[in-house]
Amino acid sequence: MSEDQELAIVFADVVGSTHLYEAMGDDRARETVQRCLEVMKEATEQFGGNVIKTMGDEVMSTFISSDDAMNASAQMHQRITNNPGIGDLGTNVAIRIGSHYGPVVTENRDISGLAVHTANKMTSQAKAGQILITAATVEQLSGEWQGLVRQIDVAAVRGRADELAVFEVLWQPEEATSMLPAVNVAAKLRPTAQRLRLCYQDSEVLVDQSTATDVTMGRADENDLVIKGNLISRVHARVAVVKNRYMLVDESTNGTFIQRDDGEEIYVRRDSTELSGSGIISLGRVAPRGAPLAIEYSLEA
Repeated sequence: MSEDQELAIVFADVVGSTHLYEAMGDDRARETVQRCLEVMKEATEQFGGNVIKTMGDEVMSTFISSDDAMNASAQMHQRITNNPGIGDLGTNVAIRIGSHYGPVVTENRDISGLAVHTANKMTSQAKAGQILITAATVEQLSGEWQGLVRQIDVAAVRGRADELAVFEVLWQPEEATSMLPAVNVAAKLRPTAQRLRLCYQDSEVLVDQSTATDVTMGRADENDLVIKGNLISRVHARVAVVKNRYMLVDESTNGTFIQRDDGEEIYVRRDSTELSGSGIISLGRVAPRGAPLAIEYSLEA
């Protein structure tokens, strides 16, 4: 008998298990992976979750609340990632975790549905030591956990027509302390203006909700805005339209600086942030308004 309900789905898997077998040998690596699976199951049960199944070096679990899912995920990382008690000396063991909150079909102690694919996609996007979640998961979190979230990317999911915003949960205290700027989750999830205007010297680009491709900025001539400078990458940054929001995505070595006219300053490097209000975008170094490297932007209703 099947049953529909909304749950927080978590996938956690051991990163680079093939390398572990090469470095440790079959028996020791198998023991290490098994110990990781035990830790994942213990953390799931500690915070009221259900282990649905294990698949090789991966565990799939469900939780009633997103907070419980994050508490369990953080516990898994704390007990496994770079823990000298797991694995051989000199061999780091790490996991990656993805989560999504949404409707699932439960049948015969298994779950199915688009939400499962979405949670699995978050895991495939994650790197060692990361927890990646969706906006739907963020919306279900308490304020304490929302304060430890930042958007880092967008991703396409099989079965969905739109792209999903990808958020990282900073589960390590030192990461949360150094996060700049703090994420305003409510602002990340709300609709924004109808049009974005980008102006650089004699060039102007208008971006709206119908813009099909990202607008790129950098020193290569094929960019939509060509900005020359010794600290500017060939394709330095791009502006993407994601669910009625205008996201600046940095892909550079030296980062992108945003100086909003309301006084807020944002630095983005290999990360993304939502553009709001108006101000200056500068690539590689801070540039004041009117300077040769300053790109003026404004959101218009």
